[in-house]
Parts: sequence; C-alpha cells; structure tokens
Amino acid sequence: MKILAKFFILILAFTFSSCGSNLTKSEKRDISIFNNSKDSVVYISTSNRVVDYNTLTRYNVPKGSGSGFIWDKKGHIVTNYHVINGANSATVKLHNGKSYKASLVGVYKRRDIAVLKIDAPKKELKPIKLGSSANLQVGQSAYVIGNPYGLDWTMTKGIVSALNRKVPTDDGMLLSGAIQTDAAINPGNSGGVMLNSSGEVIGVNNLIFSPSGGSIGLGFAIPIDLVKRVVTKLIKYGKYIKPSIGIEIDDRINRYLKSLGISGVAVLGLVDGSDAQKKGLVPARFYSDGTIDFGDIILAADGKKVESLEDLDDILEQKKIGSTVELKILRGDKKITIPIKLIGLDS
Repeated sequence: MKILAKFFILILAFTFSSCGSNLTKSEKRDISIFNNSKDSVVYISTSNRVVDYNTLTRYNVPKGSGSGFIWDKKGHIVTNYHVINGANSATVKLHNGKSYKASLVGVYKRRDIAVLKIDAPKKELKPIKLGSSANLQVGQSAYVIGNPYGLDWTMTKGIVSALNRKVPTDDGMLLSGAIQTDAAINPGNSGGVMLNSSGEVIGVNNLIFSPSGGSIGLGFAIPIDLVKRVVTKLIKYGKYIKPSIGIEIDDRINRYLKSLGISGVAVLGLVDGSDAQKKGLVPARFYSDGTIDFGDIILAADGKKVESLEDLDDILEQKKIGSTVELKILRGDKKITIPIKLIGLDS
C-alpha cells in the first residue's frame, strides 16, 4: 500500500509540475508577443465640458473611450481620430495604472489618425516596436491587442484575411488600403495595434463590420506604413501636409462625369504657383445657365487608374512632396501625358 501511495503521489506531482510546461512553441510565442507589447498599449477616455444653466455649474461628463499606443519616449500617443472626435478632453491610462491628461498634437480625418501627447516620465513610456505593412501576405498571422474600457489588455489572434480593402466609414468616406483580419476587433479596441508574428506593429485597429456591434470576423486596420507617414508629419507640423498636384477637385462633379460615361477626376481650379498651373492644365468652366465646359480630366496617375478623389489621394500619398507624378489626361478628344511636380497642401 505504501508503494502504491508513493506511486500516486509521484503521478500527481508530475501532473502539476508539467501543467505550465505543456505549452506548444506557438503558444509560447503568442504569450511572448502579448507580454512584450501590452505595456505599450494604453486606454484612452474622453469627456465633454458641459454647463448646468440652472446653477451655472461646469462639469465633465464621459463621452467615450478607446485604445492607443505609445509612439515614442516624448509621450506621443497614436489612436484613431474617431476615438477623440468631438471631445473636449482626453485622459491616457498607462500600464502602471497612472493616468495623464493628454493634449492634441494633430489629426488627419481622412485616414482616421490622431496623435495625442502626455507629460509622463520616460521610464513609464515603452514605445511599441514598429514593423512594415509593405510585404504583408494573406494568410500570415495577425495579433490584435487593445485596452477596451480600461478593464485590462486583451489579445485576439487570427490571420491577415485580405489586403487593400476599401471600407466605408461612418462619415461617408472610404478607408482605402485597409488590412482585413478575422482576429476579433471588439468595441474599445479601436486605436490599438495589429501585430505580426515578430511582435511588430503592422496596422492600427480601426473598425469592424457587424450588424450586432460585436466581432463577426470582419475587422480592419490602417496599414502601419501609412500611419508612419502621417504621424511623422502630425508631430512635426501639427497637421498633415499631403502631396498634391495643386488642383481643385469636387467629387460631385466626378460622379456627374461618370453618369456621362467618363471615369476620371475633373480639374476645377489650379493652385497659384503650382507646377499644374505652370504646365498649363486646363480647369473646367461653369456657365450661368448651368452648363459645364470640361477642361482636363485626369484618367490615371503613374499608370494607375483614377476614378475618384480617393483614388488620386491613394496614389499621391505614396509619394513625396517635390517628386513627380505622370498624369494621363483627357483634353477634349485627345489623351495626353503630363509630368507634374507635387507640392504640399494642408489636409
């Protein structure tokens, strides 16, 4: 009996000692990714300043919340614009439980990107490791980390389901170039990070498609290479200076063109001193009787088809101010190609 009892004790000891070591290599990697990244993901709460007109008392009321991540040791925090949109103030809660009032550095509404800044000691700030979205492959692993509702961090795992998606946003714009994933991006995770299997950021969590409000395997993220370009300029200038041809555009006119069987972007005006003006691009003319005499219509840029303002912006955002773009233009019944040097314009 003593021998049998010792045998069972040994079995129990082995069982309990091996519980923590029965992790697969994949599981160990997942745990490592989470532990190495979570302290860089923050919780953001926003509020509005309101006035009780009966007592003339001013007080803050909660507005919303979301996630964000630490960009650098200077206290810059990156999140989605929609997380802080319409708020009077924002507070950032770090991994150690400390909260700091945030100031707004700048936003780029079209790409739903915002940069905040907090005055926190450098030792409390752990910038996240940035990767690249340039060579992503459908099928590779994707990890989504957020800090929803300040309850603590969450991580979900999936794959990159598709690339270069065009997704309509709540304000009617198109979020183009989005990364699609089946990893759950639940409410409150907006502004958090999407990581690759090396624990590097490849995207910023943005939105989900869901009739119920919960994740159904259709989540989208903003590619990190785009975020890098935008955030760098927001920090430097306080606004996004985007590459531009130096023309005036209205997508309502482009939609009218499409109804006439012409897909392209109509030139409506020229920026003074721009290369577009110097090269003689021809803007449309509008008459009092409501008729339009179309001038130049942009059909393509650098060999890529252009059918809308979003198409043109997507192409130009890949280029640097001062570089040249080749425009294919319809002028009357002729198609011509004109090289245009890009200028910088406020977004």
